[in-house]
Amino acid sequence: ASTGLLLKPTITFDDCPALDVICVPGGGGVGPLMEDEQTLDFLKTQAANARYITSVCTGSLVLGAAGLLKGKRATTHWAYHELLKPLGAIAVKDRVVRDGNLLTGGGITAGIDFALTLAAELFDQATAELVQLQLEYAPAPPFSAGSPETAPASVLVEARQRAASSLKLRAEITERAAAKLDQQ
Repeated sequence: ASTGLLLKPTITFDDCPALDVICVPGGGGVGPLMEDEQTLDFLKTQAANARYITSVCTGSLVLGAAGLLKGKRATTHWAYHELLKPLGAIAVKDRVVRDGNLLTGGGITAGIDFALTLAAELFDQATAELVQLQLEYAPAPPFSAGSPETAPASVLVEARQRAASSLKLRAEITERAAAKLDQQ
């Protein structure tokens, strides 16, 4: 609500029918969701019969906390990539990673690649290409600083400094979530 956008649910976890596609977004609410047993139980229950289990950005950490990444290839935002392994995932540094019915997208802009990949899965390539064209999605960034591998060292240092407190907090939450997974 700090940005003026407020989303209100129209159904409860208890009343939710079986989902065909589960998509967990990333963002500031990821940490609390990683420890919310009601949310994690809902994801586990729904994942059992879902056609696709998906996430964008750090949403994969929530899937991991629910135990849905064990032994699976997955990705997340580059700054939090190291947190996937303690949750049982095989961390892959790609923009979109598919492992069976699990589809994960990296950082924010990888969400477009993720969405187009999912559209092709749910419909077909021609439909996904039509969406891509309607979005006019033909990336040509003005700088080559879009990944840790290509960003200038000074930019990478500053980006890591900006993510440090969030990374520390999420690492602590990941440690607790991983310990719970080990007990299961």
